[in-house]
Amino acid sequence: MRKFVRSPIGISLLLSLALWLFGSNEIIGHPYWNMVYKVWREPAPKAIVLVNVDDIGNFGSAEAAKVLDRVRRYMPRKVYFDHDVNTGLNAAADSDLARAMASFGPDLALVARAEKLDDFRPEAFKIPPRSVRGDSAIVLSAWSTNAYYYVESAPYSLIFDGHRYPTLSSELAGVKSSWQSIYYPDFSMDPDTVQQVSGRQLLAGTVAPGLLGGRSVVVTSLRQAKTGGYFGHGVTPLVMQDIAGAAALKAHYVIDITFVPLLAVLLAALVLLSRARSSKVKVATYGMIWLLLLSVPIAMRMVGVLVGPDVSIAMLTVFGAIRLWEKRTRRIQHTNASGLPNLIALSASGFEVGRDVVVVVIARYEEMVATLPRELRGECALQIARRLSLGSKASEIYQGDGGHFAWTEEARPLEHQLHHLEGLRALFASPLQVGPHTFDTNIHFGLDRNEGIDRLTRVNSAVASANEALSNGRAIELFEARRLAEAPWELSLHARIEEGLQNGDIWLAFQSQWDFAQGRVIGAEALIRWNHPTRGSIAPDAFILQAERAGRIDTLTYWVLDQAITAALELNAIGPRFQMSINLSAQMVDKPYLVANFAEIVRRRGIDPALLTIEITETSSVSNRPAACDNLSQLRALGFRLSIDDFGTGEASLTYLADLPSDELKLDRRFVSRLLTSDRDRAIITSTIALAHALGQSVVAEGIEDAATFAKLGELGCDCAQGFYLGRPQAFAAYREEYLASFSSRYGDI
Repeated sequence: MRKFVRSPIGISLLLSLALWLFGSNEIIGHPYWNMVYKVWREPAPKAIVLVNVDDIGNFGSAEAAKVLDRVRRYMPRKVYFDHDVNTGLNAAADSDLARAMASFGPDLALVARAEKLDDFRPEAFKIPPRSVRGDSAIVLSAWSTNAYYYVESAPYSLIFDGHRYPTLSSELAGVKSSWQSIYYPDFSMDPDTVQQVSGRQLLAGTVAPGLLGGRSVVVTSLRQAKTGGYFGHGVTPLVMQDIAGAAALKAHYVIDITFVPLLAVLLAALVLLSRARSSKVKVATYGMIWLLLLSVPIAMRMVGVLVGPDVSIAMLTVFGAIRLWEKRTRRIQHTNASGLPNLIALSASGFEVGRDVVVVVIARYEEMVATLPRELRGECALQIARRLSLGSKASEIYQGDGGHFAWTEEARPLEHQLHHLEGLRALFASPLQVGPHTFDTNIHFGLDRNEGIDRLTRVNSAVASANEALSNGRAIELFEARRLAEAPWELSLHARIEEGLQNGDIWLAFQSQWDFAQGRVIGAEALIRWNHPTRGSIAPDAFILQAERAGRIDTLTYWVLDQAITAALELNAIGPRFQMSINLSAQMVDKPYLVANFAEIVRRRGIDPALLTIEITETSSVSNRPAACDNLSQLRALGFRLSIDDFGTGEASLTYLADLPSDELKLDRRFVSRLLTSDRDRAIITSTIALAHALGQSVVAEGIEDAATFAKLGELGCDCAQGFYLGRPQAFAAYREEYLASFSSRYGDI
């Protein structure tokens, strides 16, 4: 018994029962049923109709009498008057009300509600005096709730002063009692589907003849009604719970078998699970238990059996947490299957000052291990460790997850250390022979030389460097102290970008583009800027590169597009057509959601996509180039103009012209800056302009800084110009004023 109590199953069982004992199980049960009934919805019974008198002002005895007289004409099965009426103010009106009530005979009942939920004392109910109700019957509405004041159950009847009063739900359902003393509402009933008639409709005689006839009619005020929680719908008037109770009683009796049977089944399942050998079988079985645990209470409720899932969910959650903790503890405390110590042991080994931390990652190591039988997996790691130990002269090689091996060695001058590690790579030129299996190996090094930093950080830094070397296809990656200092900035970049966008530290600058043929500014390029309160002005290349590495470039791009559209709409309203250019990161070009998001933004903002130019550069880092070309073609088909930025450098070359249906080429500033001094650069620019025009494209020269270069480009047939000579990037307010001034001087006041 003691062994069971100390086992994960025993501990989780005791903790879940303690949760139930202290009444905290509703923390789980309440959100479970609330979520279930948000999805599971059934229509309300057609046999019950509400007459809502909220639209009848000053609802007193006279108005109540008129409503009841009108209801009686439709010949309902029974009427339940659920409204407090102030009597004693008008004797004639009170007399009319008493007459109207009496005219129903036994087919009218008055509803008395408890002042508070969970209060079943006689004094909690406001029962009308005999002088008002005459011989009309009284039905009660009283509900028990959970800790969140959500209705859960109600008694069939209550006995006051020796008289039994039925509750409204049991009366509506025509079920007086059962072997159970309480019933449970059917919260799958959607309260929004309860049939309603307004008081004014009724008095005007516009209600359909068959709507009230032969049905149970509840006359009430939803606005003034007492309220309570309704699973899946929040707080509603309590009459909705009354109707849900009637729906449950009409369908079937609900039996509450508590949480015990489900907990017993779960306990048996976990005992069987603990005997499984295969980890895959354990994970699959655990997932299946979760699925059944979450679905069985719903299936049982459909057939009228109420079983509480909360204690079982608590037990399974605690059990899973304990097993995960045990697995984590074993991973920390136990060595690998090879018998090699792990990286935690390395960080705790207390290596001396003056030593480098070296980590090797074996490419495709997990694939290699997956092909080996279990008994050879440790041998594979040992063979790798032997080669590393032989080459490094390290007495101990440590093994981490995912093919990482580490050690420390005396720090050499960096050039010697890199040469030494290159020599280690040569040891893996010959394949590994593990039993009958032969593997080619490709290794990558991460090196940490940062003295004065804690050992665990140094080991993790070397691991990160090895992973980066693997992903970049490099032999060795050095983790420098400067990068370590920048790590908190890069890791919190998303939050900092969001903060910068909100407080205005990140903003757009606009730089004009001049059209030689028209002799005017015809557009601008939107350029992102960041003035950080502590780091000052951050170069766009720096934070955009960090955003791309962190996978956060999407936020910036869509923000730039939205802000650029705002500027484009305002500038186009001032004068002639104004073209706005924005840059598109290579990290986004091949994303499947790119086209849909751009299309939605321009649709929402109501702008013609033809007024927007998308500048593309350097797609060499795109993982799916066919998808990128397809996205860009779709954007152009939507009306966006495409521009090849930095043409003539890197990837932005003739390959782009072959792959992309572009509209514009942007000559890189490196060619433009040497236009007047280099015959070769002038020839390249001249040829590029001719080639672009032959392909029906325009040419924009960027980086123009003097009048002579500007004039020469015009002579060579360049279409547009951009650079400091024509205007530096400016915030929109300043740019707009300058743009207005240029038009005022040319065309007069606009």
